[in-house]
Amino acid sequence: MKTYTLEEIYSSDMLDFQKARYLKTAKEFEALYGEKPTAFFSAPGRTEVGGNHTDHNFGCVLAAGVSLDVIAAVAPDAEENIITVKSEGFPMDTVNADDNEIYEEQKNTSASLIRGMTAGFIKNGHKVGGFKAYTTSNVLKGSGLSSSAAFEVLIGAILNGLFNGGKVSDVEIAQLAQFAENVYFGKPSGLMDQMASSVGSFITIDFADEKNPVIKSVKFDFTKSGHALCIVDTKGNHADLTPEYAAIPAEMKSVAAFFGKNVLREITKEQLLDNISAVREKCSDRAVLRALHFFDDNERVGKEADALNSGNFSEFLRLINESGDSSFRYLQNIFASSAPEEQGLSLALYLAKQILNGEGACRVHGGGFAGTIQAFVPVHKLTEFKSEMEKVFGEGSCYVLSIRPVGGAQVVL
Repeated sequence: MKTYTLEEIYSSDMLDFQKARYLKTAKEFEALYGEKPTAFFSAPGRTEVGGNHTDHNFGCVLAAGVSLDVIAAVAPDAEENIITVKSEGFPMDTVNADDNEIYEEQKNTSASLIRGMTAGFIKNGHKVGGFKAYTTSNVLKGSGLSSSAAFEVLIGAILNGLFNGGKVSDVEIAQLAQFAENVYFGKPSGLMDQMASSVGSFITIDFADEKNPVIKSVKFDFTKSGHALCIVDTKGNHADLTPEYAAIPAEMKSVAAFFGKNVLREITKEQLLDNISAVREKCSDRAVLRALHFFDDNERVGKEADALNSGNFSEFLRLINESGDSSFRYLQNIFASSAPEEQGLSLALYLAKQILNGEGACRVHGGGFAGTIQAFVPVHKLTEFKSEMEKVFGEGSCYVLSIRPVGGAQVVL
């Protein structure tokens, strides 16, 4: 794992803010632990650009690390093998680095993510040890930018930097982060969130071989596109949505199981269409529609990457809109069927299309059901877009982001 300077991670207009932020984090660490930190680490939130709910069925995604991140001031604890993490605004977590038991009562907690990461490192033959950390994040929970994946990758980066000489790859850290979230935290998820946070920049990820995902960089300078990337937080309620999220991969896999396979990547769209009557009867119409979305959105990822690589941004925007329509109609993750009265994402998408008026693009962002939409907004409409969205969803609900060039990293001030 290479170390990075602030200048290599953040845009020039953010350097003063970030330097002050890191220094404040160091002071908070010293006030809490009575000693100065010896190292700093960072892991970004992520934005899913293409491939909505394709990763968990071994499909393809287009993703990027973003400028919002979680950072940590850290010092190893040489005397005890205890990990102590205090995150700003949250209670302190204390975890024994040697204890890899799964505690049911700790599921859905940050302590379970820490324990899951240490257990994963041990499982893969890597070293772990005790450390103290103070973290602060501007990757808002529920923002669709995957604050949990950023936290997992941050812990992985710390374990890698302090105890393994930075030799654990970004890809493996992402895989261990998914393991921590699935097994210890108790949330079913694909690998895209963790991979985009760990690797950073614009990337395509092909998960056909889950243990060896193929990652390719996309050569496109978004700053020259004439557009801004906006994430609009509709402030939706994420409570009790785990069954809604879990149903998507489960239903997709039920279609694959009809053909004796584990995931949709192992069958073709033509096989499904040739057997659609029998699959409907066995798996349900919604499962069939979600599978059809998978096949189409999986194919779109390659087209989106090709459009960016060739500089055809208008074609890229067309494909993003097409993907968004597929999520709304066929994937059906825009609102929860268990709470149809709450449709903040539907409203945000309608308003975005009204403001964009044929320009730019918009789609659901992340897992869906509640939370955020993503919009590519022409710069000349950015002020209007931000103002109109914040009239409805509140001040500060529209984030204007940049794409971060690196993923999980050790930072040198």
